[in-house]
Amino acid sequence: MSLIGKSISEINKLLMSKEASAVDIAQAHYTYIENSDKSTHAFLCLTKDLALKQAKQVDSLVAAGSMLPPLAGVPLAVKDVLCVSNYPNTCGSKILENFAPIYDATAVKLLFEAGAVCIGKTNCDEFAMGSSNENSAYAKVANPWNLDYVPGGSSGGSAAACAAGYATIALGTDTGGSVRQPASLCGIVGMKPTYGLVSRFGLIALASSLDHVGPFTRGVEDAIRTLAVMAKHDPHDSTSIPEKSRGEENNLFSLLNDLPKIKNLKGLKIGVIKELTGEGNEPGVEAAINKAIETLTSLGAKIDTVSMPKVKYALPVYYILNPAEASSNLARYDGVKYGIRDKDAQDLLSMYLSTRQTGFGAEPKRRIMLGTYVLSSGYYDAYYKKAQRVRRLLTEEFNDVFKSHDLVICPTSPTTAFKFGERTDDPLKMYMADIASIPADLAGLPAISVPCGFENSMPIGLQFMGAPLNDRRVLEAAYAFEKATDFAKKHCPLLQQAELAKA
Repeated sequence: MSLIGKSISEINKLLMSKEASAVDIAQAHYTYIENSDKSTHAFLCLTKDLALKQAKQVDSLVAAGSMLPPLAGVPLAVKDVLCVSNYPNTCGSKILENFAPIYDATAVKLLFEAGAVCIGKTNCDEFAMGSSNENSAYAKVANPWNLDYVPGGSSGGSAAACAAGYATIALGTDTGGSVRQPASLCGIVGMKPTYGLVSRFGLIALASSLDHVGPFTRGVEDAIRTLAVMAKHDPHDSTSIPEKSRGEENNLFSLLNDLPKIKNLKGLKIGVIKELTGEGNEPGVEAAINKAIETLTSLGAKIDTVSMPKVKYALPVYYILNPAEASSNLARYDGVKYGIRDKDAQDLLSMYLSTRQTGFGAEPKRRIMLGTYVLSSGYYDAYYKKAQRVRRLLTEEFNDVFKSHDLVICPTSPTTAFKFGERTDDPLKMYMADIASIPADLAGLPAISVPCGFENSMPIGLQFMGAPLNDRRVLEAAYAFEKATDFAKKHCPLLQQAELAKA
């Protein structure tokens, strides 16, 4: 029996029936990773000692006949921008190659407390800056559907790890689409919750007003199970939404009990965003979205087209605000407190300069320079302040749409995965990969990508977006769509081989 490619509920059944132990499951995943990740480069660091310790704790609960926590024995991969104590946390950058935090990120800690087994830290674009995972200072992550193609970014390592079956769930971060876009390109589920629903404490920041922590899974139910554990108020994070403000409708554990009742989408009104469909999308992507609309209609949803003219400004607004916040957040990496240091520097200033010159890659340098410029005296009002005003107008436009619609949809990405090197020489073309995912980050909306088709054997994602704190409704619609299709059942070649190995 193969222990690879199992869902959370399947792992729970294996443990409860004692057909397999948590240690067996962890060891099987490490054997698989050692054989396969040489071609995908999804991991920067494996945490085998920690994983086996956690797995043994789960097995002791099974042996004692105790009630198992919700994620007992479930293999977990963590993006290398989220702290796991005493293990390297590089953010995919040379400047932090010798940094190991002394505490766990809150989202990670909650998953550990729920019984998850940490397999390793995943590769990512440097400081989460990128849409293809070609900006990692260590290795380019390959898409497990086709190793000549990118997995998307910046959470490409987590997406590849989940899609390939190296882990059942993986954590990523979404600043401009970095959970949903790689989920789309890798044919899995990627969920970005409402801003503030999941704590950012222990996340090494890129852009603090845009960063979200979210899960990758191979099915919507597993996304619900994972998010239910993480979605708790955290006093360590000033942007964490208090429990009393979340509402009972965001009790995702109760949603798990209600899943069998979700048979259709009758009464749900869904808007198709005009400005993010049609021209600009690959023909195969557009065809898949149109087919998905037919499926949603057959489920009873009322579908119409909504125009959101301000969405076209989301990309330029994002690439003013993101670099501005990044330039501020990355100013702390100067060789003094942590990370690498030029020990041959003759004085303090030259140490600062040489450390940053050596430690940062091209994309962080580009964004630091751009961000410093738009925040500088004389340009702050013209760029940063104006971008914040447009951000507010875009948020208000979403609020107006949600007065008459429950959800809006569009493609997650205008294209399927592209080949390595296709866009590295054209930053603007690379930035366009996030054109459909950025609006939800700017407005802090819950959004999810679910598989909805294929083009040339590469996956395509459908994106659902909802009003703030309507995460449950987004997940319900995604679950109903998934159950009405078979796209989530189609696994990448690597995972198919692993599932068949000992079937």
